Amino acid sequence: MPMKGSGETEVEIVDRFDGGAGWIAYPDERMQRASHAIEGDDGVWVVDPVDGDAVDELLSDLGEVAGVVTLFERHRRDAGTIAERHGVSVHVPEWMSGVASEIDAPVERFGSTIGGFDSIRLVDNPLWQEAVLFDGETLVVPEAVGTASYFLTRDERLGVHPMLRIRPPRSLLSYDVERVLVGHGAGVLDGAVDAIRDAVENGRRRTPTLYANAIRDLLR
Repeated sequence: MPMKGSGETEVEIVDRFDGGAGWIAYPDERMQRASHAIEGDDGVWVVDPVDGDAVDELLSDLGEVAGVVTLFERHRRDAGTIAERHGVSVHVPEWMSGVASEIDAPVERFGSTIGGFDSIRLVDNPLWQEAVLFDGETLVVPEAVGTASYFLTRDERLGVHPMLRIRPPRSLLSYDVERVLVGHGAGVLDGAVDAIRDAVENGRRRTPTLYANAIRDLLR
């Protein structure tokens, strides 16, 4: 199983809900990079996308693309390619550095809201810059939590990123959500509040198990 896929690919739809969808462009890759398209006030917003066959068909089913959003400083992914193809800009939080200069497409900065979504600074330090989107029902978290195998122990539906487990972002506990969409793996479309609470409140004590599993996988 490769860490990250490349080349032509058929996408796998992993999240379907009223007003949005998510896909994984390379279902066999270990990173399980997930992309999302969500209906906003002014069209469809594409979040941290990885391109693939039938992506445009999926987007057209949802509506006209209003823009592409990058929420994590290292998620350049295929944001520029998809934005250029749809004649829109890539939108980056105004406080986030780094990724904007790497995107080969028009870039616009945004503040605390975009397209009817609240944009909240989740992590901001020299090593990690991450924002989340929230519309009252759906929370999009690009990196801090995920459902790919390397995020999880056997007891978890949703796990904190291995690099954040010692100090999980406790602000995630403040969201009353119907679903949480993540940048690695399928989203949690039911029981999301409980899954977030378990990940944040219990993730630290499960860290040794997660790290032991990771070492065991490397030695196989």
